[in-house]
Order: sequence, then C-alpha cells, then structure tokens
Amino acid sequence: MSKIAFVFPGQGSQYVGMCKAFYDQYPVARQLFEEADDALGFSLTKLCFEGPEAELRLTYNTQPAILTASTICGEILKQHGVSADIAAGHSLGEYSALVNAGAMKFADAVRIVRQRGQFMQEAVPVGEGSMSAVMGLDNEKIVEICTKIEAETGMPVQAVNFNCPGQVVIAGATEAVEKANEEMKAAGAKRCIVLHVSAPFHSSMMKPASERLAEVLAPIEIKDAAFPVVANVTAEEVVSGELIKELLVKQAAMPVLWETSVRNMVANGVDTFVEVGPSKVLTGFTKKIAKGVPALFVEDPHSLEKTLEHFQGGK
Repeated sequence: MSKIAFVFPGQGSQYVGMCKAFYDQYPVARQLFEEADDALGFSLTKLCFEGPEAELRLTYNTQPAILTASTICGEILKQHGVSADIAAGHSLGEYSALVNAGAMKFADAVRIVRQRGQFMQEAVPVGEGSMSAVMGLDNEKIVEICTKIEAETGMPVQAVNFNCPGQVVIAGATEAVEKANEEMKAAGAKRCIVLHVSAPFHSSMMKPASERLAEVLAPIEIKDAAFPVVANVTAEEVVSGELIKELLVKQAAMPVLWETSVRNMVANGVDTFVEVGPSKVLTGFTKKIAKGVPALFVEDPHSLEKTLEHFQGGK
C-alpha cells in the first residue's frame, strides 16, 4: 500500500501570481483567499496576484501568503482524491501541514503566522542578524565551526536549517555569520551564500519571538491531528494537539531538522512525496535526501495534472 507524504514549503517559495490559475478554476481557492482576506483585514489576494514583489517578500506578508497558497493546493488535491498519510512542513510550512491535518483552523493559522512574521522581524533590529547557506560541507564540521565562532566572539551563530546533504543554513549575529563563512570556506565549503532575509530565523536570537508566539498560541484551539505531522524541532511524528502547540513555540528559535524528517518518513514507509504549495524547493531537497523515491509537486493546474497522472498510473 502506497504511503503518501505531503510536504509544505516555507519562506522564500512565494512569487507574485501564485495560485491565480487555481483561483480562476476552483471555488475552494476563491473561498480560502476570501477567508484569508477577512481574517487579516486586507486583501492578501490582491497582494499575491499583483504584488508588488517587495511587499509580498516582507516576512509578515510572506507567511500568510504561502500558507494560503499551500492550503489551497492541499484542498484541491483532496478534491481529486489524493490525501496525505503523513505530512511535514519546512518552518512556516509546518502550520500549512497542521491545517491540512485538521489540527488547526485555517483562519487561526493565517492570523498566527502573520503575527509570527511580525514577532520574528521585530526580535532583531534589521542588519544585526543574517543567514547564510553553506554548500558542500559536512554537518558536523559546520556545527563545530559555529560553536567555535560563538565561543571566540561571544556572538550567536548556529546551524539552523539542515536541509539536505550538502546544504545547511546558518544564522546569527551578522558579524559572527561573516566570520563563520570565512572559516567554512577555509574548511572546504564549496560556497557560502548570504541569504536575502530580514532576520536570523530559527537561531537563539529568535527567543523573544518564541515567547511572544507562546502568548498568541495559548488561547488557540489545536486539535489532535487526523494523521501524523513530523515536527521540525524533533523530526518525529506528532499527533497530540497539546504537544503540537509546545513544539510550535519552540520551533521559532530552534533548528529545522528537515533532512532527518524526510529520512524518518521514508523509514516509516513513505514511498511518495508531494510538495504542496508554491515553487518546488522541497522537491529538490527530497531528491537529494531520498534518491529514487518519487518526488512530485502541485502549485498550478499543470503540475496538478502531472501529479494526478502519477497516481492514476498506479506508480
């Protein structure tokens, strides 16, 4: 029996025009965009379809936009008879996974990720923190260099996104990240790419955001998930609503264990991955982590058709 994992993208996957074709074709897409607009008090729909891109890229806009687009893609898949046995989401994407699994109401999730984006942005003054993708260096070496730089400078820098073999993102104080990049290159890293982000996400510098998020999440109802969702913080399956809430609070200021999450899903019987939402960043990661396991994606009618063909063919 085929075991399908839905994986939901995080920040950086957004683009102007995402989900417009679905909006034009599917009532559920129009309904969810309308619900998001109502929940936020402004037209997220207009921002997603018309931009400007610079506005869409602002963290507190990006997060609800990607969550909305991903939820729409997931609902359309369900309407075509394809649903998940297990799910995971990269950072922000974990909220999309929880909506898909019935643990969170969509309107609640939209409002929360908007606030999450604000809290993360406000946790560190612009310019004081940064992130960098380290390519082609062992995870252990990256962690070792970060620990060394932290001890030497007294400034935070940590490995925060373990994305796939050969790609780890580090984050922290801008100066510490720059020093770490130099040492990574000296240790044999192929490249260190400074990311165009506005804050050092998932580093210890996000603790103020995590604390504020705890207050916002406290009154929100999070139900037990209808199927397991793999948590970023532990790379383990979780179903309990109570535990989900605890892990979401921790997630803002802790690393995303994506590579281990995918490996654990494969070990637990997943034989097909479907990236649900804009772009196909996670599909690229999956192909590097779980070589030979089908990795599909759905972001528009064309990719939906290709994915449905795969399942109808019994592959």
